[in-house]
Amino acid sequence: MSCLKDLQDLIHEKYGVTAEQLDPHASIRATGIDSLALVEFLFAIEDRYGISLPDENSNIDTLADLAAAVDRLVAARKTPA
Repeated sequence: MSCLKDLQDLIHEKYGVTAEQLDPHASIRATGIDSLALVEFLFAIEDRYGISLPDENSNIDTLADLAAAVDRLVAARKTPA
């Protein structure tokens, strides 16, 4: 199950951006969230899901891409090595 809805809810909670304003395939920055707020948002995601977003994910620009990366990391965490 995708975490996209949860990420939309988190953005709404932290920054007041509604789900209607969040096109999952548009740049997150297009919502008016600045770079500092985006970093804070990424830390909030890491805390919420108990994951660490690696630097290779720093080029993620859309909410859909971010949700896919979070979903992969959460699934990898649950899969035994």
